[in-house]
Amino acid sequence: MKTSFLVIGKTTEDYLKEGMSIYEKRLKNYISFESRLIPEIKNTANLSFDQQKNMEGKLLLNALSPADTIVLLDENGKNFSSTEFAQFLQKHMLQSTKSMVFVIGGPYGFSKEMYARANDKISLSRMTFSHQMVRLIFLEQLYRAMTILKNEPYHH
Repeated sequence: MKTSFLVIGKTTEDYLKEGMSIYEKRLKNYISFESRLIPEIKNTANLSFDQQKNMEGKLLLNALSPADTIVLLDENGKNFSSTEFAQFLQKHMLQSTKSMVFVIGGPYGFSKEMYARANDKISLSRMTFSHQMVRLIFLEQLYRAMTILKNEPYHH
């Protein structure tokens, strides 16, 4: 299964970029993985939150293919333990899901069109994290899930 991570806007903090790089490299030992970046929308001062979400939604939808299985990282998504998340991934691998794309939207969430296109929504926590920090947390959890599936000691 090809796994992609689609985000809006660059990661600006060096410590987050370094951590993300570490987990991206580790993940490549387990799965076909790539991170994809959609540039941030410029000049948003005169746009409503809904207008920003709709513009971002169009950019995100254009980056997806019809065959992609889309999983939104969303505060209202399913909460998994690390083991349950690993089982979620394994289920998709066993069902021969060809391409799974995990998506982090902009600061105001996703457009209605993105919600309509999504196959699933997951939440990393009931707490709120910055969009940049969520990137690192998600990559670590994806790596952890892979080590759980391979019965490796990282999870313990």
